[in-house]
Amino acid sequence: MTTAVRKVQNRNQARLLRLLRDRGPLSRAELTDAVTLSKSKVAVELDRLTAAGLVQDAGQAASRGGRPSSLVRLWDGLRFAGIDVGATSINVAITDGGLTTLAQRQGDIDVSQGPEVVLRAASQMVRDLRAETGTESLAGIGAGVPGPVSFSEGFSVVPPIMPGWDKYPVRDRLSEEFDCPALLDNDVNIMAVGEFHAGAARGIGTFMFVKLGTGVGAGIFVDGHVHRGVDGSAGDIGHIQVHDQGPVCACGNIGCLEAFFSGAALRRDAVLAAQEGRSPFLAARLAERGALDVLDVADAATAGDPVVIAMIREGGRHIGEVLAKLVSFFNPGMIVIGGGLSNLGGTLLAELRGTIYRRSLPLATRNLPVVMSELGDSAGVLGAVRMISDHVFSHDPALRMADVRELA
Repeated sequence: MTTAVRKVQNRNQARLLRLLRDRGPLSRAELTDAVTLSKSKVAVELDRLTAAGLVQDAGQAASRGGRPSSLVRLWDGLRFAGIDVGATSINVAITDGGLTTLAQRQGDIDVSQGPEVVLRAASQMVRDLRAETGTESLAGIGAGVPGPVSFSEGFSVVPPIMPGWDKYPVRDRLSEEFDCPALLDNDVNIMAVGEFHAGAARGIGTFMFVKLGTGVGAGIFVDGHVHRGVDGSAGDIGHIQVHDQGPVCACGNIGCLEAFFSGAALRRDAVLAAQEGRSPFLAARLAERGALDVLDVADAATAGDPVVIAMIREGGRHIGEVLAKLVSFFNPGMIVIGGGLSNLGGTLLAELRGTIYRRSLPLATRNLPVVMSELGDSAGVLGAVRMISDHVFSHDPALRMADVRELA
Protein backbone atom coordinates (compact mmCIF):
# COMPACT_ATOMS: atom_id res chain seq x y z
CA MET A 1 0.00 0.00 0.00
CA THR A 2 2.78 2.41 0.84
CA THR A 3 6.51 2.69 1.12
CA ALA A 4 6.87 3.58 4.80
CA VAL A 5 4.51 0.92 6.21
CA ARG A 6 6.20 -1.91 4.30
CA LYS A 7 9.63 -0.75 5.42
CA VAL A 8 8.89 -1.05 9.17
CA GLN A 9 9.98 -4.64 9.45
CA ASN A 10 9.83 -5.41 13.15
CA ARG A 11 8.95 -4.22 16.63
CA ASN A 12 12.40 -2.83 17.33
CA GLN A 13 12.32 -0.61 14.25
CA ALA A 14 8.89 0.66 15.28
CA ARG A 15 10.16 1.53 18.75
CA LEU A 16 13.17 3.37 17.35
CA LEU A 17 11.01 5.41 14.99
CA ARG A 18 8.59 6.43 17.75
CA LEU A 19 11.46 7.45 20.01
CA LEU A 20 12.91 9.67 17.29
CA ARG A 21 9.46 11.15 16.60
CA ASP A 22 8.72 11.93 20.23
CA ARG A 23 12.17 12.97 21.47
CA GLY A 24 13.88 14.35 18.38
CA PRO A 25 17.44 13.48 17.27
CA LEU A 26 19.13 10.99 19.61
CA SER A 27 22.56 9.45 19.71
CA ARG A 28 23.00 5.78 18.97
CA ALA A 29 24.05 5.35 22.60
CA GLU A 30 20.84 7.02 23.85
CA LEU A 31 18.73 4.84 21.56
CA THR A 32 20.53 1.74 22.80
CA ASP A 33 19.77 2.70 26.41
CA ALA A 34 16.12 3.49 25.64
CA VAL A 35 15.26 0.24 23.86
CA THR A 36 17.48 -2.02 26.01
CA LEU A 37 19.00 -3.76 23.02
CA SER A 38 22.65 -4.48 22.30
CA LYS A 39 24.68 -1.84 20.44
CA SER A 40 25.12 -4.20 17.53
CA LYS A 41 21.38 -4.92 17.26
CA VAL A 42 20.52 -1.21 17.34
CA ALA A 43 23.18 -0.53 14.71
CA VAL A 44 21.73 -3.19 12.43
CA GLU A 45 18.17 -1.83 12.74
CA LEU A 46 19.28 1.77 12.22
CA ASP A 47 21.22 0.78 9.12
CA ARG A 48 18.10 -0.90 7.75
CA LEU A 49 15.95 2.13 8.52
CA THR A 50 18.53 4.38 6.86
CA ALA A 51 18.51 2.19 3.76
CA ALA A 52 14.71 2.35 3.78
CA GLY A 53 14.82 6.16 3.78
CA LEU A 54 13.18 6.58 7.19
CA VAL A 55 16.11 7.85 9.27
CA GLN A 56 19.36 9.68 8.60
CA ASP A 57 22.55 10.68 10.38
CA ALA A 58 22.56 14.06 12.13
CA GLY A 59 26.21 14.62 13.01
CA GLN A 60 28.17 13.78 16.15
CA ALA A 61 26.66 13.62 19.63
CA ALA A 62 28.38 15.00 22.70
CA SER A 63 30.89 12.53 24.04
CA ARG A 64 29.94 10.47 27.07
CA GLY A 65 33.56 9.34 27.43
CA GLY A 66 35.50 7.53 24.75
CA ARG A 67 34.60 7.63 21.10
CA PRO A 68 31.64 10.00 20.48
CA SER A 69 28.40 8.47 19.23
CA SER A 70 26.63 9.73 16.12
CA LEU A 71 23.22 11.38 16.21
CA VAL A 72 20.25 9.89 14.35
CA ARG A 73 17.04 11.64 13.31
CA LEU A 74 14.00 10.90 11.20
CA TRP A 75 14.44 11.47 7.49
CA ASP A 76 13.98 15.16 6.66
CA GLY A 77 11.53 14.39 3.87
CA LEU A 78 9.07 12.37 5.97
CA ARG A 79 5.64 14.03 5.84
CA PHE A 80 2.21 13.41 7.37
CA ALA A 81 -1.10 15.14 6.66
CA GLY A 82 -4.01 15.74 9.03
CA ILE A 83 -7.59 16.69 8.14
CA ASP A 84 -10.07 17.86 10.77
CA VAL A 85 -13.59 18.23 9.35
CA GLY A 86 -16.08 20.00 11.60
CA ALA A 87 -19.73 20.79 11.07
CA THR A 88 -18.95 24.20 9.60
CA SER A 89 -15.18 24.29 9.09
CA ILE A 90 -12.20 22.31 7.87
CA ASN A 91 -8.62 22.41 9.10
CA VAL A 92 -5.70 20.77 7.27
CA ALA A 93 -2.01 20.56 8.14
CA ILE A 94 1.23 19.05 6.84
CA THR A 95 3.85 18.01 9.42
CA ASP A 96 7.30 16.52 9.34
CA GLY A 97 8.06 13.11 10.83
CA GLY A 98 8.39 14.60 14.30
CA LEU A 99 4.88 16.09 13.93
CA THR A 100 6.06 19.69 13.79
CA THR A 101 3.54 21.63 11.70
CA LEU A 102 5.08 22.92 8.48
CA ALA A 103 1.94 24.48 7.01
CA GLN A 104 -1.70 24.72 8.02
CA ARG A 105 -4.85 26.02 6.39
CA GLN A 106 -8.42 26.54 7.58
CA GLY A 107 -11.62 27.17 5.68
CA ASP A 108 -15.39 27.24 6.01
CA ILE A 109 -17.35 24.21 4.87
CA ASP A 110 -20.84 22.84 5.45
CA VAL A 111 -20.52 19.14 6.24
CA SER A 112 -24.15 18.64 5.18
CA GLN A 113 -23.08 19.26 1.57
CA GLY A 114 -21.95 15.65 1.52
CA PRO A 115 -18.68 13.73 1.27
CA GLU A 116 -17.92 14.48 -2.38
CA VAL A 117 -17.96 18.25 -1.88
CA VAL A 118 -16.20 18.22 1.49
CA LEU A 119 -13.49 15.71 0.57
CA ARG A 120 -12.83 17.50 -2.71
CA ALA A 121 -12.17 20.67 -0.72
CA ALA A 122 -10.03 18.81 1.82
CA SER A 123 -7.98 17.11 -0.88
CA GLN A 124 -7.36 20.42 -2.64
CA MET A 125 -6.15 21.92 0.63
CA VAL A 126 -3.76 19.00 1.09
CA ARG A 127 -2.43 19.45 -2.45
CA ASP A 128 -1.98 23.19 -1.88
CA LEU A 129 -0.04 22.57 1.32
CA ARG A 130 2.09 19.92 -0.36
CA ALA A 131 3.03 22.45 -3.02
CA GLU A 132 3.70 25.11 -0.38
CA THR A 133 6.03 22.81 1.60
CA GLY A 134 7.63 21.03 -1.35
CA THR A 135 6.21 17.70 -0.20
CA GLU A 136 6.62 15.04 -2.87
CA SER A 137 4.77 12.23 -1.10
CA LEU A 138 2.99 11.54 2.17
CA ALA A 139 3.86 8.78 4.64
CA GLY A 140 0.27 8.81 5.86
CA ILE A 141 -2.89 10.86 6.26
CA GLY A 142 -5.22 10.99 9.27
CA ALA A 143 -8.71 12.47 9.27
CA GLY A 144 -11.59 13.19 11.61
CA VAL A 145 -15.26 13.88 10.93
CA PRO A 146 -18.08 15.11 13.25
CA GLY A 147 -20.07 11.92 13.61
CA PRO A 148 -19.89 8.28 14.71
CA VAL A 149 -17.15 6.37 12.89
CA SER A 150 -16.47 2.67 12.42
CA PHE A 151 -12.72 2.93 12.94
CA SER A 152 -11.94 -0.53 11.60
CA GLU A 153 -13.92 0.08 8.39
CA GLY A 154 -12.96 3.69 7.85
CA PHE A 155 -16.37 5.28 7.39
CA SER A 156 -19.12 7.12 9.28
CA VAL A 157 -22.17 5.23 10.46
CA VAL A 158 -25.56 7.00 10.49
CA PRO A 159 -24.12 10.41 11.43
CA PRO A 160 -26.96 12.72 12.60
CA ILE A 161 -25.71 15.96 10.99
CA MET A 162 -23.96 14.45 7.95
CA PRO A 163 -26.45 13.45 5.24
CA GLY A 164 -24.86 11.31 2.53
CA TRP A 165 -21.87 10.25 4.66
CA ASP A 166 -23.29 6.96 5.96
CA LYS A 167 -20.77 4.23 5.00
CA TYR A 168 -19.04 6.48 2.49
CA PRO A 169 -15.47 5.05 2.19
CA VAL A 170 -13.59 8.13 3.42
CA ARG A 171 -10.46 6.27 4.53
CA ASP A 172 -10.12 4.26 1.33
CA ARG A 173 -10.71 7.30 -0.86
CA LEU A 174 -7.98 9.30 0.88
CA SER A 175 -5.59 6.36 0.79
CA GLU A 176 -6.10 5.83 -2.93
CA GLU A 177 -5.95 9.53 -3.82
CA PHE A 178 -2.68 10.19 -1.99
CA ASP A 179 -1.14 6.71 -2.36
CA CYS A 180 -0.44 6.30 1.36
CA PRO A 181 -2.10 4.73 4.41
CA ALA A 182 -5.05 6.65 5.84
CA LEU A 183 -7.13 6.44 9.01
CA LEU A 184 -10.50 7.96 9.89
CA ASP A 185 -11.89 8.66 13.35
CA ASN A 186 -14.45 10.83 15.07
CA ASP A 187 -13.33 14.47 15.31
CA VAL A 188 -13.52 14.50 19.11
CA ASN A 189 -11.29 11.45 19.35
CA ILE A 190 -8.56 13.03 17.26
CA MET A 191 -8.79 16.21 19.33
CA ALA A 192 -8.28 14.08 22.44
CA VAL A 193 -5.25 12.46 20.80
CA GLY A 194 -3.86 15.92 20.04
CA GLU A 195 -4.19 17.03 23.67
CA PHE A 196 -2.60 13.76 24.80
CA HIS A 197 0.29 14.26 22.40
CA ALA A 198 1.12 17.92 22.97
CA GLY A 199 -1.64 19.68 24.91
CA ALA A 200 -3.16 19.93 28.36
CA ALA A 201 -3.33 16.15 28.81
CA ARG A 202 0.36 15.38 28.14
CA GLY A 203 1.30 12.46 30.34
CA ILE A 204 -2.31 11.89 31.52
CA GLY A 205 -3.27 8.34 30.60
CA THR A 206 -6.94 8.46 31.64
CA PHE A 207 -8.92 11.60 30.83
CA MET A 208 -11.86 13.03 28.88
CA PHE A 209 -11.74 15.64 26.15
CA VAL A 210 -15.08 17.41 25.81
CA LYS A 211 -15.81 19.28 22.59
CA LEU A 212 -18.44 22.00 22.86
CA GLY A 213 -19.21 23.11 19.33
CA THR A 214 -22.04 22.72 16.87
CA GLY A 215 -22.54 19.45 18.72
CA VAL A 216 -21.26 18.05 22.01
CA GLY A 217 -19.05 15.00 22.28
CA ALA A 218 -16.32 13.44 24.40
CA GLY A 219 -13.07 11.71 23.54
CA ILE A 220 -12.30 9.08 26.16
CA PHE A 221 -8.75 8.01 27.01
CA VAL A 222 -8.19 4.94 29.18
CA ASP A 223 -4.66 3.91 30.17
CA GLY A 224 -3.12 5.83 27.28
CA HIS A 225 -5.42 4.81 24.43
CA VAL A 226 -8.67 5.92 22.87
CA HIS A 227 -11.77 4.08 24.03
CA ARG A 228 -14.08 3.90 21.02
CA GLY A 229 -16.58 1.31 22.22
CA VAL A 230 -17.75 -1.76 20.33
CA ASP A 231 -19.19 0.15 17.38
CA GLY A 232 -17.33 3.46 17.61
CA SER A 233 -20.03 5.49 19.35
CA ALA A 234 -18.40 5.86 22.78
CA GLY A 235 -18.36 9.45 23.97
CA ASP A 236 -21.49 10.60 22.15
CA ILE A 237 -22.61 12.48 25.26
CA GLY A 238 -24.50 15.16 23.33
CA HIS A 239 -27.44 12.79 23.03
CA ILE A 240 -27.77 11.98 26.71
CA GLN A 241 -31.24 13.14 27.73
CA VAL A 242 -31.24 16.11 30.12
CA HIS A 243 -35.02 16.49 30.40
CA ASP A 244 -37.90 14.56 28.88
CA GLN A 245 -39.79 17.79 28.17
CA GLY A 246 -36.91 19.61 26.48
CA PRO A 247 -36.48 20.83 22.89
CA VAL A 248 -36.29 18.46 19.93
CA CYS A 249 -32.72 17.48 19.08
CA ALA A 250 -31.27 17.14 15.57
CA CYS A 251 -31.15 13.38 16.19
CA GLY A 252 -34.95 13.33 16.53
CA ASN A 253 -35.10 12.64 20.26
CA ILE A 254 -36.42 15.00 22.94
CA GLY A 255 -34.34 16.89 25.49
CA CYS A 256 -30.80 15.84 24.51
CA LEU A 257 -27.89 17.80 25.97
CA GLU A 258 -27.10 19.24 22.52
CA ALA A 259 -30.65 20.56 22.26
CA PHE A 260 -30.15 22.50 25.50
CA PHE A 261 -26.59 23.74 24.99
CA SER A 262 -24.46 23.56 21.85
CA GLY A 263 -23.44 25.94 19.10
CA ALA A 264 -26.77 25.50 17.35
CA ALA A 265 -28.79 25.81 20.58
CA LEU A 266 -26.85 28.90 21.65
CA ARG A 267 -27.50 30.63 18.33
CA ARG A 268 -31.18 29.76 18.65
CA ASP A 269 -31.42 31.20 22.16
CA ALA A 270 -29.32 34.26 21.28
CA VAL A 271 -31.56 35.17 18.32
CA LEU A 272 -34.65 34.73 20.49
CA ALA A 273 -33.19 36.98 23.21
CA ALA A 274 -32.40 39.60 20.56
CA GLN A 275 -35.82 39.42 18.89
CA GLU A 276 -37.67 39.65 22.19
CA GLY A 277 -35.59 42.66 23.24
CA ARG A 278 -34.21 40.96 26.36
CA SER A 279 -30.63 41.56 25.16
CA PRO A 280 -30.10 45.02 23.63
CA PHE A 281 -26.50 44.08 22.81
CA LEU A 282 -27.53 41.05 20.74
CA ALA A 283 -30.45 42.94 19.21
CA ALA A 284 -28.03 45.57 17.91
CA ARG A 285 -25.67 42.89 16.52
CA LEU A 286 -28.55 41.05 14.87
CA ALA A 287 -29.82 44.25 13.25
CA GLU A 288 -26.31 45.04 12.04
CA ARG A 289 -25.34 41.61 10.68
CA GLY A 290 -28.59 39.74 10.17
CA ALA A 291 -27.23 36.74 12.10
CA LEU A 292 -25.51 35.86 15.37
CA ASP A 293 -22.70 33.49 16.25
CA VAL A 294 -20.74 32.34 19.30
CA LEU A 295 -18.36 35.30 19.14
CA ASP A 296 -21.31 37.70 19.36
CA VAL A 297 -22.48 35.88 22.49
CA ALA A 298 -18.94 36.01 23.92
CA ASP A 299 -18.76 39.75 23.20
CA ALA A 300 -22.10 40.29 24.91
CA ALA A 301 -20.89 38.40 27.99
CA THR A 302 -17.69 40.47 28.06
CA ALA A 303 -19.83 43.61 27.91
CA GLY A 304 -21.70 42.39 31.00
CA ASP A 305 -25.04 41.55 29.35
CA PRO A 306 -26.95 39.86 32.22
CA VAL A 307 -29.25 37.85 29.95
CA VAL A 308 -26.32 36.38 28.02
CA ILE A 309 -24.33 35.67 31.18
CA ALA A 310 -27.34 33.81 32.59
CA MET A 311 -27.66 31.90 29.32
CA ILE A 312 -24.01 30.78 29.49
CA ARG A 313 -24.29 29.81 33.13
CA GLU A 314 -27.39 27.72 32.46
CA GLY A 315 -25.56 25.96 29.63
CA GLY A 316 -22.56 25.35 31.87
CA ARG A 317 -24.83 23.78 34.47
CA HIS A 318 -26.37 21.42 31.90
CA ILE A 319 -22.94 20.34 30.65
CA GLY A 320 -21.61 20.05 34.21
CA GLU A 321 -24.50 17.89 35.37
CA VAL A 322 -23.89 15.39 32.59
CA LEU A 323 -20.14 15.40 33.17
CA ALA A 324 -20.64 14.96 36.93
CA LYS A 325 -22.41 11.66 36.28
CA LEU A 326 -19.60 10.57 33.96
CA VAL A 327 -16.95 11.56 36.50
CA SER A 328 -18.57 9.45 39.19
CA PHE A 329 -18.82 6.54 36.74
CA PHE A 330 -15.48 6.85 34.92
CA ASN A 331 -13.17 8.64 37.42
CA PRO A 332 -10.90 10.40 34.87
CA GLY A 333 -7.63 12.08 35.81
CA MET A 334 -8.51 15.27 33.91
CA ILE A 335 -11.27 16.89 31.86
CA VAL A 336 -10.16 19.09 28.94
CA ILE A 337 -12.71 21.46 27.41
CA GLY A 338 -12.35 22.48 23.76
CA GLY A 339 -14.38 23.37 20.68
CA GLY A 340 -15.89 26.65 19.53
CA LEU A 341 -17.93 27.27 22.69
CA SER A 342 -14.76 27.29 24.77
CA ASN A 343 -14.40 30.86 23.42
CA LEU A 344 -17.11 31.77 25.94
CA GLY A 345 -14.29 31.67 28.45
CA GLY A 346 -14.28 31.96 32.21
CA THR A 347 -18.02 32.21 32.85
CA LEU A 348 -18.69 28.90 31.15
CA LEU A 349 -15.69 27.13 32.68
CA ALA A 350 -16.46 28.35 36.20
CA GLU A 351 -20.09 27.19 36.06
CA LEU A 352 -19.20 23.88 34.47
CA ARG A 353 -16.35 23.22 36.90
CA GLY A 354 -18.41 24.20 39.94
CA THR A 355 -21.28 21.93 38.93
CA ILE A 356 -18.94 18.96 38.45
CA TYR A 357 -17.33 19.48 41.84
CA ARG A 358 -20.70 19.90 43.60
CA ARG A 359 -22.45 16.98 41.95
CA SER A 360 -19.68 14.34 41.78
CA LEU A 361 -18.35 12.15 44.56
CA PRO A 362 -15.54 13.88 46.51
CA LEU A 363 -13.20 10.94 45.96
CA ALA A 364 -13.59 11.32 42.18
CA THR A 365 -12.94 15.07 42.14
CA ARG A 366 -10.27 15.68 44.79
CA ASN A 367 -7.53 15.33 42.14
CA LEU A 368 -9.55 16.31 39.05
CA PRO A 369 -8.39 19.34 37.02
CA VAL A 370 -11.01 20.74 34.65
CA VAL A 371 -9.10 22.87 32.14
CA MET A 372 -9.39 24.52 28.75
CA SER A 373 -7.66 23.04 25.70
CA GLU A 374 -4.11 24.27 25.15
CA LEU A 375 -4.15 23.53 21.41
CA GLY A 376 -7.40 25.20 20.35
CA ASP A 377 -8.16 24.77 16.65
CA SER A 378 -4.95 22.75 16.13
CA ALA A 379 -5.93 19.88 18.44
CA GLY A 380 -7.73 17.93 15.72
CA VAL A 381 -5.12 18.08 12.97
CA LEU A 382 -2.31 17.36 15.42
CA GLY A 383 -4.24 14.40 16.78
CA ALA A 384 -4.88 13.16 13.25
CA VAL A 385 -1.18 13.13 12.36
CA ARG A 386 -0.28 11.53 15.68
CA MET A 387 -2.86 8.82 15.00
CA ILE A 388 -1.55 8.05 11.51
CA SER A 389 2.10 8.20 12.58
CA ASP A 390 1.40 5.61 15.28
CA HIS A 391 -0.08 3.48 12.52
CA VAL A 392 2.89 3.95 10.20
CA PHE A 393 5.51 3.52 12.94
CA SER A 394 4.30 0.03 13.82
CA HIS A 395 5.18 -3.31 12.31
CA ASP A 396 2.04 -5.29 13.19
CA PRO A 397 -1.06 -4.51 11.05
CA ALA A 398 -3.37 -5.46 13.94
CA LEU A 399 -1.57 -3.02 16.23
CA ARG A 400 -1.53 -0.34 13.54
CA MET A 401 -5.31 -0.44 13.48
CA ALA A 402 -5.75 -0.60 17.26
CA ASP A 403 -5.29 2.82 18.79
CA VAL A 404 -2.65 5.35 19.83
CA ARG A 405 -1.26 3.52 22.82
CA GLU A 406 2.53 3.48 23.23
CA LEU A 407 3.74 0.10 21.98
CA ALA A 408 6.69 -0.15 24.32
